[in-house]
Amino acid sequence: MAHAREPVPDTVEIRSTPRVPVAAGDLDIEVDVDQRGTPRHRLVTIGDSLTHGFQSGAIFNTDLSYPAIIAHELGWSDHFRYPRYPGFGGIPLNLELLVRDIDERFGPKVSPWELPGALFHLRHHLAEAEHWWDSGPGGVLPPRGRINHNLGIYGWDVRDALSRNADNAAAEDKTKAGFELRPLIRNADRISAARVLDSARTAGGLPMTPLEAAAALSHEGTLEDPNGDGIETLIILLGANNALGSVMSLELHWSQDDFADLHGKAAYNVWQPPHFAAEWAQVVAALRSVRARHVLFGTVPHVTIAPLAHGIGGKVRKGSRFFERYVRPWVRMDTFDEDEDKNLTADEARAVDSAIDAFNDTIVASVAAAREEGLDWRITEISAALDRLASRRYLEDPEVDRPEWLTDYPLPRTLDMLDPVPDSHFFASDENGRTSGGLFSLDGIHATTVAYGLMAQEFIRTMEDAGVVFYNRDGVTVRSSPVEVDFDRLLAQDTLVGRPPTCLTDTANWIGWIDQRADVVKRLWAGV
Repeated sequence: MAHAREPVPDTVEIRSTPRVPVAAGDLDIEVDVDQRGTPRHRLVTIGDSLTHGFQSGAIFNTDLSYPAIIAHELGWSDHFRYPRYPGFGGIPLNLELLVRDIDERFGPKVSPWELPGALFHLRHHLAEAEHWWDSGPGGVLPPRGRINHNLGIYGWDVRDALSRNADNAAAEDKTKAGFELRPLIRNADRISAARVLDSARTAGGLPMTPLEAAAALSHEGTLEDPNGDGIETLIILLGANNALGSVMSLELHWSQDDFADLHGKAAYNVWQPPHFAAEWAQVVAALRSVRARHVLFGTVPHVTIAPLAHGIGGKVRKGSRFFERYVRPWVRMDTFDEDEDKNLTADEARAVDSAIDAFNDTIVASVAAAREEGLDWRITEISAALDRLASRRYLEDPEVDRPEWLTDYPLPRTLDMLDPVPDSHFFASDENGRTSGGLFSLDGIHATTVAYGLMAQEFIRTMEDAGVVFYNRDGVTVRSSPVEVDFDRLLAQDTLVGRPPTCLTDTANWIGWIDQRADVVKRLWAGV
């Protein structure tokens, strides 16, 4: 049955063209940066799943998140602290681990008579994962140590970063808007956040939010002066989860007056721009108490580019970047039923993009204001980078109206030499290797390891512009500029792109088969 479509609020200015990215991270506003002393913490990051290192439905390879990649290139990886999620492929559900397990048990192609066994194995796998994390070893937190440097937590939006901590981390059920979901792992939100923030506490044991934890680290000072800047570079990448739910659920639920309430906001999956601006103002206020030499803000990517929202029916008009409908990748045009298959219309996708453009305008304006006051805050255009990599939206459509700034993204040689070259299609592979995709992992939302490398490279460029010095692994020898991410190292550790499963000739149908039997996408949204 077709769901009722909410009207777009008047606060959303529908834009016919995408936002123009900033030409320079410093916005051409000069500031005088105090470089005295050696900050105790070279890198601290605050964000959501992209910062946490989420991929293929789970948080597990946190040593390959983009912050960890930056720390490696800084020559500071031995000091960089981040959460770990050992056992059972991470939390909540590692789709790559599941697919490889089915591949090993049933081969690259599951015959019709093997489907009942595969279904039983899927259910058994989900039950084992839930036991491991809910009541088994995964539910036991490691001993409290020092505050982590990577403070990103999957599923968290701007309000969460302002208000949540290890003790109130559990997200509210998304039932108010009719979701009625049970997460894959009942305590996934609490466990994942606690492994990030459990050590972030005051001397009296009171829990801290990510913003408070960053402030605490920053007030540890430099090696020479306890009153100096304790953080050299602070990266903030927040806001995607103020719109991502629209793609996960293929429904729009616009924020209302209780958007800042931890329980009330669970009903919404796209924030009205004024509501986002109100939340962002509080982030800016909190950051003013953080003693960081350089603060980098990543712009919010257009979530409608993610291949989990698959455009069908062709573009709505010649030159348009939007498809007629956005559905799950395993829904085909010839079988699409508007009343039965959840979908977004072109107008809804444009409204989401327009809201995100407004988010980014707010972020850029806050950075400009801070620079006018003498703070070294900078923009890193993560949104524009993804736009330049959007295959079906821009690159494969010779008739699309491309803005002048939207040139092809220059991939590093290691990736450009791959056959096929990684793109933004849904991932697919067979017994001969990868056949498409490579930038998005199996959940169709989050980056592969090499794509996290691209994000790291974008931030590294901004850091170099800010004067940050990068060292070799010895932490002493200065690296020459420009600093390039070691993509050979990342490709060797990217199990999906480097060693793809053999059973994913039609990945979309595989994930669709799993989703139809376990509500994986909807239940992931319950945790995300």
